[in-house]
Amino acid sequence: AKNFDSLLGTNVFSDQLLKNHFTLYQGYVTNTNKLVDTLALMTKDGKTGTPEFAELKRRFGWEFNGMKLHEFYFGNIKKGGVLLKKDSKLMEQIILDFGSYENFEKDFRATGAMRGIGWVVLYYDVLNKKLFNCWINEHDVGHLSGCIPILVMDVFEHAFMVDYGLKRADYIEAFFKAIDWSVCNNIIEMVSKY
Repeated sequence: AKNFDSLLGTNVFSDQLLKNHFTLYQGYVTNTNKLVDTLALMTKDGKTGTPEFAELKRRFGWEFNGMKLHEFYFGNIKKGGVLLKKDSKLMEQIILDFGSYENFEKDFRATGAMRGIGWVVLYYDVLNKKLFNCWINEHDVGHLSGCIPILVMDVFEHAFMVDYGLKRADYIEAFFKAIDWSVCNNIIEMVSKY
């Protein structure tokens, strides 16, 4: 598991909320590692044709994506946030694909405000060189094949209920204040070269 304790003391998320969230993330890491070991052992023992193997193989996507999405999410935030530079590659791509930063943010926030639990992901389609805001159901349903996550926002209740209750819009506002846009820009600079 990665250590995200540097986020403690963030003014928009309480330490209690973050510590609870870190514990949940640790569970995904633990379960991913257990599944890797169990599936390898089942393969070695010739048990790949069993219903148990099939179900564990399906479960792997849930646990692995739960781990990775949390790593993107925590990696996207920083105490005080970091503004998106107007002359950055990401800002250039946002304006190209959404018409303006304001249009991007409006769409991202609206996606996050939709009813249900899940994730909002700003994806970059490497082949078509285009950004998309997407809703991800659960952890393993709704991902865009071949696309790279640039910005990830957790909209499961555990991400905001301790601090914001049912006020998801207030949580989204807080999230935007904590985004480290330099991390997001570094990702798109790296992947847009391919």
